[in-house]
Amino acid sequence: MQWSMPPLVLRIVAGLIGLVALSAFALGIVNAPQRGRLPGERPAANGSAATPIQATEATPLGEDRIEGKPPPVPLTEEEQARLDAAKQAKADAEVAKAALAGTAPALASPAAAPSAAPAPPPAAPPAEPPPPEEAPH
Repeated sequence: MQWSMPPLVLRIVAGLIGLVALSAFALGIVNAPQRGRLPGERPAANGSAATPIQATEATPLGEDRIEGKPPPVPLTEEEQARLDAAKQAKADAEVAKAALAGTAPALASPAAAPSAAPAPPPAAPPAEPPPPEEAPH
């Protein structure tokens, strides 16, 4: 096989890769616990194994996160009147804008809307699946 690098460089690179692999294996052996344990076994009582972390800043879930958000607070008469006035002002501005543009104004309230709703588009016939070309295996 023809390599594009001199053989000396290839030997040095191969030696470095081998050295890194051996050092990683050695560090894995050194840092391994003295005695492994099977799943479900309790850690040794001498405390050499890792102890569970005590989360001191953890807070329990609040009742609002468990039960959902509380119902909205009902509006006072003053707040309701302010909202109604804002809706009316918006509707009046829309009517005035339409009058300036020379078009028919949009209906401000849903109560004044005509009872005839636009007809829904015709329903398309249900699509049939294509016939199978082969029987399932």
